[in-house]
Amino acid sequence: MGSGHAHRLYRHGHSPVHGLPAHCKLIAVLGFVLVVVSTPREAVWAFGLYAVLLAAVAAVARVPAGFMLRRMLIEIPFVAFALLMPFVVPGEQVQALGLSLSVPGLWGAWNILAKGTLGVAASVILASTTELRELLLGLQRLRLPSMLVQIASFMIRYSDVITDEMRRMSIARRSRGFEARGVRHWGVLAASAGALFIRSYERGERVHLAMVSRGYTGTMPVLDHVRASRVQWASAAALPLTALAVCLLGWTL
Repeated sequence: MGSGHAHRLYRHGHSPVHGLPAHCKLIAVLGFVLVVVSTPREAVWAFGLYAVLLAAVAAVARVPAGFMLRRMLIEIPFVAFALLMPFVVPGEQVQALGLSLSVPGLWGAWNILAKGTLGVAASVILASTTELRELLLGLQRLRLPSMLVQIASFMIRYSDVITDEMRRMSIARRSRGFEARGVRHWGVLAASAGALFIRSYERGERVHLAMVSRGYTGTMPVLDHVRASRVQWASAAALPLTALAVCLLGWTL
């Protein structure tokens, strides 16, 4: 974790959100998501206020709406699942556009869409304003088990290595005239996947031996010595605390 590692979700900037320590932002996003999940699904207005809060944070962070929407496409499978619920969940039925829809299914679909979309949006803002290295250091600062932090660090650091290996193998196949056009070519692809696994395993063994020879004993040194100020903690807490107030209103009204 000694060097930065840019990723596609990150958007370079110098906004107040970018300047907050990673562990403050992680706690803020976790608190916000927990509050959103705890909000009763019938409080539709509350989810609208949550969306406004996230839009305000995105504006302060100077993250464009188009950038956000493109990164949020990852939730499409959950949207597809939610859209099926009004047709498969038993219960009271209502007619809409000539279709018979389940009332509990409609509420369930709304619950998944609203809470899932807000959670994904909050995560996208976090990733857009925080480099991967800072996220790992933030997790380390929050005392996440060292082994989990190391696994995440190695996964991020060597994902590009494995991707490049896949690219070279693909070029080698195409240079020999191979193109996957049907089921009969699945055997070649399976053999390539097996070869990639073996090469990755062997590379991992070599990396481990190199680390041991340099004094690695199973733990990584703590590299993050930055302490968050009270102002930074207060700034990060503004989002989850405001959302908490909205949630409490949602339960009382």
